[in-house]
Amino acid sequence: MRKNSIKNTRINGEVQKELSVLIRREIKDPRISPMTSIVAVEVAPDLKHAKVYISVLGDEEKKQSTYEGLRSAAPYLRSQLAKTVNLRNTPELTFIMDQSIEYGVNMSKLIDDVTKDIVDDVEDVELDSESDN
Repeated sequence: MRKNSIKNTRINGEVQKELSVLIRREIKDPRISPMTSIVAVEVAPDLKHAKVYISVLGDEEKKQSTYEGLRSAAPYLRSQLAKTVNLRNTPELTFIMDQSIEYGVNMSKLIDDVTKDIVDDVEDVELDSESDN
């Protein structure tokens, strides 16, 4: 099976969906933040390994504790995944912190700040030109 095949894409989506349900409903570890989301899953073509990209909203301490909690829960998640998803091999889960959501929020704030400054400058120029007339 090739990496970008339709079958591999379907497996990635199914594993992502099942893992998010398992993390939300099954895991009771207090270290795992409720604001944890699975951004993407990349299952290897041989179904032996899977990279799970996670995003955690919060400070660095919450991110680290969530990461540690998920790493310790990986064998349990793998066994539950084997029960729910019918695959020839159940992949070993490797969790990777993904900063893309946080990066996007920061970029959006920066863009809003810049556009607000531009609008304020334009309004100041318009007020100055009206007072001159």
